[in-house]
Amino acid sequence: MKKSVLALAMAFGVTSAFAQDLTSKKGEPILPEAGDWAISVDATPFLNYAGNFFGKSAANGAPTFNFLTGNNVIVGKYFKDEKTAYRAGINIGLNSQSATNLVNQDNYTGTPPNPKVTDKTSVTTSGFGVTAGIEKRKGKTRLQGYYGAEAGIYVGGTSQKNTYGNQYGTTAAVGTSTTPNSTVWGTGSTSVVSGGTASASRTTEWKSGTNFQFGVRGFLGVEYFIAPKMSLGGEFGWGIGISTTGAGQTTTEAIYSGTSSSTQTAKTGSSTNFNIGTDNKNSIFGPTGSVRMNFYF
Repeated sequence: MKKSVLALAMAFGVTSAFAQDLTSKKGEPILPEAGDWAISVDATPFLNYAGNFFGKSAANGAPTFNFLTGNNVIVGKYFKDEKTAYRAGINIGLNSQSATNLVNQDNYTGTPPNPKVTDKTSVTTSGFGVTAGIEKRKGKTRLQGYYGAEAGIYVGGTSQKNTYGNQYGTTAAVGTSTTPNSTVWGTGSTSVVSGGTASASRTTEWKSGTNFQFGVRGFLGVEYFIAPKMSLGGEFGWGIGISTTGAGQTTTEAIYSGTSSSTQTAKTGSSTNFNIGTDNKNSIFGPTGSVRMNFYF
């Protein structure tokens, strides 16, 4: 009896010691340690690649790293100790694009073909977002659970400027021009407002209202370490979010009966969205239902 108790105690001691100092055969630590940094990426491309490889798919493209959010926020962690990590994410985005379209020059009376003038549109979109939080971990084996809380903000907006080769005025009554819209014109578009004597208008500038997002959430997650400092896992959360879009403005150039033109600026509407619940959709925190691949170094 005493031998059995002693053997059980020794086995428990060895197991506990191993669990507290989990290493690979080469002596590499498997779990995160104090001072480690970490990044997470969407594991879906890698899982699809592996599944298609063994399933002998005819079209099995090489996997690529995918960001964890629709807004392309880069997420990382820093471990204060093996059980506590600080989380942070950042997004600084700027996208600028332009397109031109050729239309007939108004009031040309020379020999065909009619010369062309250029309409141009330029669209700029910008955004800035940050997230920050703290994470606590549980578990002494390859299977780790974690929980915590974080907050995030995002600010963004879009503007568009249109210029036209044919001017509005009394000599070119309306001015042949590309039909403006809220997206970049397709090169070679033939959609135009024809010249004539009827009243007409066209957009010269458009600005969206500033979009502001703020959210706080608590989260739960789980990871399994498939190799030293490498794991697969996922998380979900519950929180509060608010999103507002301020009033934008549209500047319009108009001509009246072919005798005079004017420029007017009008405000657009605003909106607010408030929600409380699980964060199972894309947000500044990312799609929480996705399977993630995590790297620690």
